[in-house]
Amino acid sequence: MTDVTKQPPTPQSLPATPQTGEFLSGRFQEIPADVSVGIHHPVFAAGAVLWRHNDADEIEFACIHRPFYDDWSLAKGKVDPGESLPVAAVREITEETGYHIQLGKLLGRVTYPVRNRTKVVYYWVSEVLGGEFHPNDEVDEIRWLPLDTARELLTYPADKQVLDKAAKRCMTPTTARIILVRHAKAHSRNIWTDDDHLRPLTKKGKRQAHFLAPLVATYRPDRVFSAPPVRCIDTAAAIADHINLTPTIAPEAGDDAWITSLVQCQQWFSDIINSGGTSVVVSQGLLIPDLVAWLSATGTLPMDSFPAKKASVWVLSFSDGALTGADYFATPLPIRE
Repeated sequence: MTDVTKQPPTPQSLPATPQTGEFLSGRFQEIPADVSVGIHHPVFAAGAVLWRHNDADEIEFACIHRPFYDDWSLAKGKVDPGESLPVAAVREITEETGYHIQLGKLLGRVTYPVRNRTKVVYYWVSEVLGGEFHPNDEVDEIRWLPLDTARELLTYPADKQVLDKAAKRCMTPTTARIILVRHAKAHSRNIWTDDDHLRPLTKKGKRQAHFLAPLVATYRPDRVFSAPPVRCIDTAAAIADHINLTPTIAPEAGDDAWITSLVQCQQWFSDIINSGGTSVVVSQGLLIPDLVAWLSATGTLPMDSFPAKKASVWVLSFSDGALTGADYFATPLPIRE
């Protein structure tokens, strides 16, 4: 991986028009199905602000030195063909640093011109769980520093603002996370069967499930739940197989229970949140927007849009039971430049 530019512009010179995106705003973030719409010849990259607790239980951040540019920056790299943005972020960080990470909240994207193209970089805040750094051609030194010292060391103003955004997210610890997945595309009832619960995935749906698995894995989930319909179970199985987990069938995760036993379903989700860790829940098109709306209304993150396309993913972050972050991925498929 080689970055396409040595000197990104300052944030003040970043494109500010809606078609190129705003600079890292808000706690609700969305990656649309086609991230290249309105962007002039985009080059996509993905990265993360890496953090960990030191021996004094204080948060420190990683600054990397790139010998080719002789600069101090945040870990990132270009997206390879066939990759989604989260998968690219994890791969690039592993290649550059040797660290094993868990993606956290999506910070947003930065855009800036590079020759006759537009560089688009998506950033996450990510905890380092293990691994070991060895100097290499891409990165020859990593320094773990407190926020103020890290800001002083970073070469580019844009990186400093990304770091500031990550630091704010780290101030509210994430105690639980739900990866809320709508099942992949299934055969229509008329083509396959009159029993709505028995409709299997189409060829397109199986492809969607194939790409859902590595995307969800970047968040290192602890458990996988599925609503009872076959299309949900098949989607959950693809994810669970990829991360070596056994999915659990949960009626409370489906539309039928949401309609007939709303309070019971809400309590089930509350129990998952209160149990901590990262849970995958594969569900349906009625429950998902209603659930996210309910969590938004009862938490600290008001929203007014709750999409739920087939094979889409909501990454919901909670702190002591309150919703503090919501990231929406309209599709798990690889990005198109």
